[in-house]
Amino acid sequence: MPLREVRRLAWRAITAHRLRSVLTVLGVVVGIGSVIAFATFGASVQAEVVSQFQGTGASEIYVTPGGEDGGPPGEDFTRPAFTTHDVGELRDIEGVQAVVPRGIVPTSSVAFGGQTLARSRMTATTEAAFSETVLVSGRAFRAGADEIIVNEAAATLFERNLTVGSTVTVAFGDRTQNVTVVGIVSGTRGSITPTFAGGTPRFYLPADPFYRTVVESPTLGVDQRAYPQVTVVATAGETESVKRAVEASLQADSDAAQLLPPDTEIGVRSRSDIVEGVQSVIDRITRFVTGVAVLSLIVGAFGIANIMLVSVTQRTREIGVMKAVGATNREVMALFLAESVTLSGAGALAGIPVGLGVGYAATRYAEVGFTIAVGWIGIAVGIGLVIGVVAGLYPAWRAARVDPIDALRYE
Repeated sequence: MPLREVRRLAWRAITAHRLRSVLTVLGVVVGIGSVIAFATFGASVQAEVVSQFQGTGASEIYVTPGGEDGGPPGEDFTRPAFTTHDVGELRDIEGVQAVVPRGIVPTSSVAFGGQTLARSRMTATTEAAFSETVLVSGRAFRAGADEIIVNEAAATLFERNLTVGSTVTVAFGDRTQNVTVVGIVSGTRGSITPTFAGGTPRFYLPADPFYRTVVESPTLGVDQRAYPQVTVVATAGETESVKRAVEASLQADSDAAQLLPPDTEIGVRSRSDIVEGVQSVIDRITRFVTGVAVLSLIVGAFGIANIMLVSVTQRTREIGVMKAVGATNREVMALFLAESVTLSGAGALAGIPVGLGVGYAATRYAEVGFTIAVGWIGIAVGIGLVIGVVAGLYPAWRAARVDPIDALRYE
């Protein structure tokens, strides 16, 4: 029997029961669409996160207590361990443009224009955290000055927007102090948080005079400011060499190595290390969620198998006639397999635009860019076609084994 005739007979059998065929195809469409939608959304989120991480700070190296092999910081992440002495040692490394220490200043509130808002903490850092590229207006603060810098989200917290020159009152426990807004920024150097977190209000104070967390330097034997995080800004193209030098500098002779518990590692991670970690996490989540969606494809396979078994039963007499006029077992099997693959193929083709449409809607809702997961589309379609073959094998085999004499007697 020619292949064209097999396709014609398969299509005639499918269209003879349109509603049943459409419902079977819908099961495959749901499965394929779910896989593609989840995979597309995962790829879109990953692309968005990675682009935000890579967009700024490509030459930044983050130093924190805890976190081995580029992993996340450990339980000592907030421990103030990097002293002013350590910061100076890092600044002297060849290829280092700037060293940006960061600490937390406990506060209780911030007031402006007769409005008071609760605020439990502000970030203490140095003017090296504010390059020209992040300044929206104003300038970086000066060490020793009663000045403050806010990000764009913080500038709009009050009924009257903060501007350069505004005076705000910050409450530090039982005391208050007036500080002047000297700059509004879109972000900072030294922040591990990427720019998509810019919607969170941030307030920045100069470490001198507001940051008062001190420890005794084991190297110098005097009290010094100690920070929980330090960011080293390397010269472009020298990030890896500077990273190795920073790791060497923070070995046993540094204050941090002596202040931290013996089993605590000092995490030294470049932006690329963080990007790889983020990609790995999102990949795992995407694979898991998409794997769950594959279960709906298996349900679709049962639907195909069911309709094919019903078709074999209903067409027993037709099969007998075909065999009586010379059709071989192989040709009968090919006919029913062709029907099964046609149903799964139609579901796969229809599932692609459905999945992409749902994925696109999800990215619009989440406000992330749209990225097509081409690999997953191929996998989903391939699985759909394989399911069509597998689901049709038993019904086709059963049809091929029908005895023509018994089939002709079948009512």
